[in-house]
Amino acid sequence: MKKFNFPHPLTILLFFIGLSAVLTHLIPAGSYDRVTDPETGREVVVSNSYKQVEAEPIGVFDAVIKVPEGIIFGADLVVLILIIGGAFIVVDKTGAFNDGISALIRKFEHAKSRVMILVGIVFATAGALNHTFEEIIAMIPFLVAMAGRLGYTKISAIAISAGCASIGAAFSPINPFGVLIAQKISEVTPFSGSWFRIIVLLIVLTFWIWWVLRNGKDEHSEYEVKTGDDSSEKLPTRSAIILYLILFTFAFMVYGIMTWDWGYNEMSALFLVTGFAAGLIGQLGLNETSKAYAFGINEMAFAAIIVGLARSIYLVLQDGMIIDTIVYGLFNPLQDLPVYLSAVGMMISHLLIHIPIPSSSGHAVLTMPLLTPLSDLIGMSRQVMILCYQYGGIIMDMITPTNGALLAILTAAGVSYKDWLLYCWRPFGIILGISLTSITIAIFIGL
Repeated sequence: MKKFNFPHPLTILLFFIGLSAVLTHLIPAGSYDRVTDPETGREVVVSNSYKQVEAEPIGVFDAVIKVPEGIIFGADLVVLILIIGGAFIVVDKTGAFNDGISALIRKFEHAKSRVMILVGIVFATAGALNHTFEEIIAMIPFLVAMAGRLGYTKISAIAISAGCASIGAAFSPINPFGVLIAQKISEVTPFSGSWFRIIVLLIVLTFWIWWVLRNGKDEHSEYEVKTGDDSSEKLPTRSAIILYLILFTFAFMVYGIMTWDWGYNEMSALFLVTGFAAGLIGQLGLNETSKAYAFGINEMAFAAIIVGLARSIYLVLQDGMIIDTIVYGLFNPLQDLPVYLSAVGMMISHLLIHIPIPSSSGHAVLTMPLLTPLSDLIGMSRQVMILCYQYGGIIMDMITPTNGALLAILTAAGVSYKDWLLYCWRPFGIILGISLTSITIAIFIGL
């Protein structure tokens, strides 16, 4: 029997673009009215304004056109991935990453799992603060190398980075692109309910890291850790400066996003400067730094295109006028259910909606104005309603095939989407169980 080859990430995305086009012929077109929020400048939907409109199904040619349009639509993000990729290759050429990994392994020679735990906490914190995900794509080759040196598999490298970042973003009390925007739209006090979210975040993150450590050992690691005389060597000063520069860049990026409302272009400019600065500090010279940068951009090109292609799916559904119909069909029946069952249904609906709308902020802007009056009507607190969005929607970044950044991360690591699903479906199911339990507790205590 011929072995089934799981589809390539490009095939997966093209399939979903085609499926989305087909759905525009099958699902009735509809639309909510929208107004501009004067405080945020974002378009938000008007509750109870859904109406069916004249169908605008997407034909074959129009669906094909959406492929380049999606890449153009996500051009700022595509450029960010290319520039970060270039910067990280420059840093790699200086030897700073290898020196840093070696120093960590020497320091934790007899407790290598502590390095993985530390990395998981760092990425979870980045996810909680800044919804970090796309930025991880360029780091994957080095994370895979680090995990291998520590005796862990490639999938473990993805799980301890992208997995922890997804958990941090989904269960965060301060994620500006998730909970904070949802609280603002729903007129809930910002940062309220933080203590509850922090407790749940710690529980889920602890479980996930434990799972990674328990199931991520590589019995056939290709890497060997040198010990003996090398163990007395310290991290070279030049490499230490470059690594601190990288840490400063990420910290400054988070500050810029939260304080100055930075977008992808500002982040790209920051990493462009960082890449060249690292090359000069590492004594590569301007010419060799430029060559390394160009090589890094080339290495990240396909990953960047994958991220852009994911935007095409949304454009097809949007232009076909069926996104609002999907939202209406999922949430409208919930008003006739008891509060707890409504919460369960709401969380499941968010899981499904995040497949065609993998943008957390776009997801919030579309659904929060509709669910706020619905939650008031059925006696559910708005805080619980936001938890359903966080725990059901944002966590889907970890597995949804329409998340271009996830597919790009898997591609960069040389891991198939099938292998990733086989690895994480059980812990993901347990996380959903913890989420439902947490929502039940939140309802019981009157959060």
